[in-house]
Amino acid sequence: MTDTPALNEHHKQEFPPMHTAEHILNGTMVKMFGCARAANAHVERTKSKLDYDFPHALTAAEVQAVQDKVNEVIAADVPVTYEYATQNEVARRFDLARLPHGATSTVRIVRVGNYDECLCAGTHVEHTGQIGHFRISSTRYQDGRLRIVFRLDQ
Repeated sequence: MTDTPALNEHHKQEFPPMHTAEHILNGTMVKMFGCARAANAHVERTKSKLDYDFPHALTAAEVQAVQDKVNEVIAADVPVTYEYATQNEVARRFDLARLPHGATSTVRIVRVGNYDECLCAGTHVEHTGQIGHFRISSTRYQDGRLRIVFRLDQ
């Protein structure tokens, strides 16, 4: 067994199902709309909020499509896996600008099956079947910023 590389200390302990759902929602927004991952995230146990730089409010049909896709990935019960690499090795694949100042040279890539991958030092479930049912409880659009508020129902 290999040692786990030292990573940046994470600033808080997330609720793993909610944090993993955040990854899936980000992957879904990128795939469906071609936008960047959330500019801001507030991930908590009971409800979470993601803010996207986005050109318009989501229609009711778009909200439903996003919610359905996230739940499809959850229901597929895919594994959540990790890979370690150096910043130099992944610089072309990921936006390193969001890493904290003075970040270690080693980063962790979190993969949700073949659906999503990103750099993250947070906590996650082992497979998506542990997440529960994803529900978008509200959206708000203002001045080029789309906020999606979501919850998990067990």
